Amino acid sequence: MIVKTKNYKLEKKVYISVALKNVLKKQGWIAGLAAFVICLGYAIPGLQSIWWFIGAVLGLGLYLLFWWVQFYGVTQLEQGKALFEKYSYEISSQQILMKINPREGMPIKWDQIQAAEIGKDFFVLYVNKAQILYWPYRIFNTDNERKFVASILKAKGFVK
Repeated sequence: MIVKTKNYKLEKKVYISVALKNVLKKQGWIAGLAAFVICLGYAIPGLQSIWWFIGAVLGLGLYLLFWWVQFYGVTQLEQGKALFEKYSYEISSQQILMKINPREGMPIKWDQIQAAEIGKDFFVLYVNKAQILYWPYRIFNTDNERKFVASILKAKGFVK
């Protein structure tokens, strides 16, 4: 079976939000550990100061700002423009075909996908940290097509 979706354009705000959440989910522990280590500076005798905690919060803020700037930058670069064009998708158990028009498209093999997520009203496929495929349920023509895509993701081992 091949699922053919409606045309969809990924909005830049949605991209930044989804990509940032993904990075924080995978690497947020690094920032938390760094903040904790900075806060341990308070335990050094003679150096007790509120500045250890302020430094930890500031460090967390800078970590978030760093990743936000990275993903915002992708939306502005010429190389990133392809992520935000209008595509229709043909999804099968062998590959995903991203089509700009009926004659032009780019195949993505399932082994290029690193992870996937099924949300309340969307699918997200992560090709890497910066490249994602975001499919809201509304781009599918029927509920059965959406269920078929969910079953492919489960069969490929991306979701439980």
